[in-house]
Amino acid sequence: MTQAPSPFFSATAWKQRLVFWCGAILVGVFISALTVLSEHTVTWLRDFLQRFPWALFVICPLGMILVTGLTDHFFPGAERSGVPQVRVALAIHHDLQLRNRFVSFRIAVGKVLLTNLGLLTGSSAGLGGPAIQIGASLMTALGKAARFPPHYLERGLILAGSAAGFAALFSAPLAGIIFAIEELGRSFEEKIGSLVLTAIILAGMTAFILLNHYVFLEAGEAPLPRGGSWLAIPVCGIIGGLAGGLFSALMIRSGRWMSQRAWKSRVATLFFSGLVLAGVHFISHGTTLGTGYPMLKNILSDPQTTDPAFAVLKATATFFTALSGMPAGLFVPTLSAGAGLGADLLTWLPFAPPLAVVLLTMCGYFAGMFQNPMTSFVLVMEMTDTHELLLPLMATAFIASGTSRLLSPQPLYETMTAAYAKRLQENA
Repeated sequence: MTQAPSPFFSATAWKQRLVFWCGAILVGVFISALTVLSEHTVTWLRDFLQRFPWALFVICPLGMILVTGLTDHFFPGAERSGVPQVRVALAIHHDLQLRNRFVSFRIAVGKVLLTNLGLLTGSSAGLGGPAIQIGASLMTALGKAARFPPHYLERGLILAGSAAGFAALFSAPLAGIIFAIEELGRSFEEKIGSLVLTAIILAGMTAFILLNHYVFLEAGEAPLPRGGSWLAIPVCGIIGGLAGGLFSALMIRSGRWMSQRAWKSRVATLFFSGLVLAGVHFISHGTTLGTGYPMLKNILSDPQTTDPAFAVLKATATFFTALSGMPAGLFVPTLSAGAGLGADLLTWLPFAPPLAVVLLTMCGYFAGMFQNPMTSFVLVMEMTDTHELLLPLMATAFIASGTSRLLSPQPLYETMTAAYAKRLQENA
C-alpha cells in the first residue's frame, strides 16, 4: 500500500505557501505605493494652494462629490475607512461572492486610487483603514485564485492580510498582531496565528526595504519620572477618552443620518461639508490637509509651538471627511489630533515632561476614539520607539477607553459593522 506524501513535501501545500508568501510581499508593495503616492499627492496640492489659496473652496466641495460618486458607482465596498468591511467579511461564511463585495482585488485597486484622489481634493484622510482593507483584499483574492481551503478563505487570509497591511504601514509588527486579535479576530487558532505572523514579517520587510524606515515616528526619549509626573496619566486618559468618545459618538449619529439619505439629497450635504472642510484648511493655513503625518512629526519634535486650535481644527476636518463616506482612514488623523490635544494640555501639566504628555494624550485620544486599549498603547509605543513609557501608556489607554464609554457606549467600528450587517440582511 502506497503511503501518502508528507504534507511538507506536497506539491499543493508548496503552491499554497508560495502564493501566500507572494501575497504578503504584494501587500507590502501596495502599502508602500499607497504611502509614496499619498506623500506626493499632498505635497503637490500644498504647492498648488500656495499659489491659488482660493481654489480650496472649489476643489473641496466638488472633489468630495466626485470621489464619493465614483466610490458609490464604480467601487462600492471601498467607502470609508475599510475596517468595518473587513469585520463584516470575517463574519460571512460559505458565500465567497458576497464576501467579494468587501474584500477583493477590485476593492484593493479602488482603495489605492480613491484614497489618493480624496487627498488630492483636500480630504483629511489617513491610510490605516485603507491599508487594512487592501491587505485583506489582496490576500483573499490570491487565496481564491490559488484555491486555498475554505477555512483559510473564511478567516485566515483576511486576518493575515489586514494585520500585514496595518503593520507594514506603521512599521509596527507587534501592534499588527494585537490589532488582529483585539479589533478583528477576538480569538486565534494555531494555524491562523502562524499565517498572521508570517504575513506581518514578509509585508513589513517589504515595506521596510521600499520605504527605508523602521520607526514610523522619531520621538526621542520620553521618560516619565515617578512621583508627581504620574498625575499626568489619569488627566491625559480622562481628557483624551472624553474627546475621543465625543468624536466617536458624533461619527455614529451622523453616519446613521447620512445612510438614510438618497444620493440626490446627499449632494447638498457633501457640498456643504466640502465648504466647511475648505474653511478649516484655510483657517489652519493648510496644516489640516492630508493625513496629518507631517504635523504629527512637528508636534513631537517641538510641542510648545503647536497652534492651540490645531486639535479642534484637525478633528473637524476629519469629521467632515468621514461624513462624506469617501475612502479615508481615521488612524493617523486621530493620532495627529490627539497629539495636538496633548500640546494644549502642557500649560495645565507643567510638572510632567512635554513629550510624555503629548504621547499619553495621543494614546488616550486614540483609545477613546476606537475603544481598543491594547492596540492603542502598543501602537504608540512601537511607532515612536518609546518603550520606557510602556506602563504609563498602558494605564492611559485603559482609563481613556473606559471613560469613552460614558459618551459612546458602543465602539465605533463595532457600530459601523452592525450597520453593514443590517443592510446585508435587508437586501438579502
